Amino acid sequence: MLTAPVITVSDAGYCPLSLELEDTYYWRIDEYDGVTTHKGDIWSFSTQEYLVIDDFESYNDIPEGQAGSNFVYFTWIDGYDNPSMNGSVVGYAEPDFAAGEHFVETTLIHSGNQSMPYFYDNSVAISEATMALSYPRDWTEEGVKVLTLWFRGYPASFKEDPAGTYTMSAMGEDIGGASDEFRYAYKRLSGAGSIVAQVLNVENTNEWAKAGVMIRRTLDPSSPFAAVYITPENGCRFQGRLSIGGELSSDTSVATPEQRVITAPYWVKLERDSSNNFSGFYSSDGINWTAMTWNPQNIVMPQDVYIGLALTSHNPITVCKAGFSDAETTGTVTPTTWTQEAIGTDMLSNDPEPMYVVLNDYAAVYHNDPDATQTDVWTEWNIDLQNFTDKGVDLTDVDSIGIGFGDRDNPQAGGSGLVFFDDIRLYRPK
Repeated sequence: MLTAPVITVSDAGYCPLSLELEDTYYWRIDEYDGVTTHKGDIWSFSTQEYLVIDDFESYNDIPEGQAGSNFVYFTWIDGYDNPSMNGSVVGYAEPDFAAGEHFVETTLIHSGNQSMPYFYDNSVAISEATMALSYPRDWTEEGVKVLTLWFRGYPASFKEDPAGTYTMSAMGEDIGGASDEFRYAYKRLSGAGSIVAQVLNVENTNEWAKAGVMIRRTLDPSSPFAAVYITPENGCRFQGRLSIGGELSSDTSVATPEQRVITAPYWVKLERDSSNNFSGFYSSDGINWTAMTWNPQNIVMPQDVYIGLALTSHNPITVCKAGFSDAETTGTVTPTTWTQEAIGTDMLSNDPEPMYVVLNDYAAVYHNDPDATQTDVWTEWNIDLQNFTDKGVDLTDVDSIGIGFGDRDNPQAGGSGLVFFDDIRLYRPK
């Protein structure tokens, strides 16, 4: 026979007590055998320091109609069925379950095992996904004052800021083999000419990640090219493809010990003469140049070719970022502006769009960084709840929360991208 635990009850009868945040609770179950009470062990648990709005852990891939089915896009209502008015799509549309893919993200996570992928496309209108709330509806309980959510996106594919300084991002298996996967920022060169740039930095996504200058016959992945790169661990290297679809050729057999230990920041230069002879150079200051041992390489190309900046992560699933500055060309080069393109593969990059949280479908608070969508590390966004109160929200009765991209009050055509969200919580002031 078990005796009931001693609890505090209201005058109206039994009711469970609410639990305080950041507190420890104890309980014990005693056994009464009709004569003696045998005391049980004391157990305890501690409450967390926050209220959970959504941690994205409960969503699954169980087919609709089966017991326990809980797709993320049934909770977060997006614009999938109305793309002309709402460019949001949450969750992956057609995951390959046999390959271990899911509707939610299970690799890029802030905590736990899952996060929510959120695709935005503001080419027509804003993007907004909304979750109706059953609990917590009272955003004043336990003295909470701050709404927190974690997010991360993808960097810009090619961005100039400040003037003359460029940040490029790319994935890609490699610039090599018989076909290339990389990002290229290019102009057109007619005849002889050259390109110079300082590689400011290149992330070590692989020891053979490559950031440098390139002259290329076409934008086809198997095109002949010549390029001089800075790598994270293999120095400054000169490589090329001598024929369409041919295997990569390089300076591996003749690279000097000096050039093998070069790391960014460093200057690189590539020249083409009127006979299609290509020569590479490197410099620590952009003034005094060292000719590379592999010079020259004769690669047959037409009069008009592509000339520009190239980057590959040498890793098909990891984004590499590199910085360039002081990019200059000689010869007949047009136009004055750069065009960028992913060669040989699709690459993820985000356009900048305002990001906001909206409560009760009318009060939106915007992130103060207009380029927040291009943040590629998990970042905490803290919003003082007073911001919503100032907009007329009754925090004792919050019936919905939405996450959106674009100007909600003045919708206009914009960009697109993919952002991940995790751990939406309410905190007391710290």
